[in-house]
Formats: sequence, structure tokens, C-alpha cells
Amino acid sequence: MRIIAGKLRGRHIKGPGRDSGVRPISGRIKQSLFDILSGLIPGARVLDLFAGTGAVGIEALSRGAASAFLVDLDRRCVELIARNLAAAGFADRGKVHFGNVLADLSWIPFRSGKDQYDIIFMGPPYKDENKRPLSLSTPALAQVAQAGLLAPKGWAVCQHHVREAVQAPKGWVMVRREKYGDTYLDFFRHAATQERPAL
Repeated sequence: MRIIAGKLRGRHIKGPGRDSGVRPISGRIKQSLFDILSGLIPGARVLDLFAGTGAVGIEALSRGAASAFLVDLDRRCVELIARNLAAAGFADRGKVHFGNVLADLSWIPFRSGKDQYDIIFMGPPYKDENKRPLSLSTPALAQVAQAGLLAPKGWAVCQHHVREAVQAPKGWVMVRREKYGDTYLDFFRHAATQERPAL
């Protein structure tokens, strides 16, 4: 797994073992995601949920994000992310924490030191260990909204399978959707946001 751009362009980070069940974001989707968000990254507070290997949060830090807070429920992933952050030299700006994204997230500001985030990314698993489809995106988005983690002019991005129906939380609106094979990237904002920089 490779960092695409920024301070550590070309640097490789450790990926999960083959038997881990973790599905890292593909290079193609990550490239497109950051091409779309490029003007918003420098100085941003980034929250990476279902963080897996930490590829999105670390890429954001490489591109100039002020901070990144990464959350995963798999302790092996948390340990891997911690190692990747340290190896990249981002242990000062990047933090990782064990946590369930589908439960109350009001603890995040206390652990991260950030009340809200400019960019929130989530890539929940598509299938469980028995290959049965999962539908985690809508409840995870709802928890983010309920905890008030998205800054007033922030962007939330959800990666999910094309067959998974995803609903915007109350008060949010989906402003863009991109398709990559069997994957969608959905971009959300607060419905009340008036200034919408072009993406």
C-alpha cells in the first residue's frame, strides 16, 4: 500500500494480512477521493472511521491535514494503524483509537481533542466473515450526525457497495456520488450549508 501524494509521496505503509478480513480502500478509489477533496485537505481536521490500515487518514496527513483521528473496532487494525502512523512520522498529528462506530460517538471529541471535523471518511465493510452483505453505512452516518462531529462547512464521505441503500441523516444532504465498479463514494454536507465549494 502506497501513499499517493504529499510529504510522503511514494512511501509504502503496511497492509493487513491476507486472513485479516480487512478490505483496504483501492488505490484507484483513494486517488479519486483525494483528487475530489484536494483543495479541502490542507489544514483540515480529518476523522477516519472503520479505518482499517489507516490509509485514508495517513494520506490526508501526507497532503497537509492538520490532524487525523482514526477509529476501528478490530484491535489488530488499531495496532497496525499505530505502527503505520509512527513509521510515517505522524504520531504527533495522528491518533488511533479502538471504538465501535455503530454506537454512541460522543466520546470522540474527548479522546481526539477536536470537537468537530472538516472531513469525515468512512468505509464500513461490505460483508461479514460469512460473506453475507452488511448495511452499516446508514446507521454509522446517523451516529456521526447525532454526535455533532461534522463541522458546519464540513464534508462527510461514505464508501459503500452499490447494492447498499444509504440514507442521509436528518439535516444532511448528499451532494455528489461517484461510482467505481461495485463501489459508490457518497459526499454529504449539512443541508443548511449555503456556501458549497465546487467538488
